[in-house]
Amino acid sequence: MTARKKWTLIGLAAAAVLLVPWMAVLAMTLPGRTTVEHWPLAWIGLDVLMAAGCATTALLGLRADPRARLTASATASTAVLDAWFDITTAGTGTALLQAAGCAVAEGALAGACVYLAVAKGRCRARVSR
Repeated sequence: MTARKKWTLIGLAAAAVLLVPWMAVLAMTLPGRTTVEHWPLAWIGLDVLMAAGCATTALLGLRADPRARLTASATASTAVLDAWFDITTAGTGTALLQAAGCAVAEGALAGACVYLAVAKGRCRARVSR
């Protein structure tokens, strides 16, 4: 392991530790309700990111480009975030049921992307000779 990689990993570990007290501060200080400007743009933006991630992953994957693993990973993360916000910002009743249905679809998308990110085969890097 290179020194740069080692220090990068140590930095990530430190960030994980430092985020714990920050989460406690947020839990105690954030308001229970807020008004959000540009609400539709925020939601549409997540869907645009997912669509772009799906398209890019498909294009790269069909070309057997190993970078498809990276876009698949990013798309999986975006899908999980979208599902999280769908459920945690939904009201009760029908809105929550609709959010849960979307979360199931986004979970399936995330699962497919994780599979593509870790699967061996077509996306394997080509060795130049």
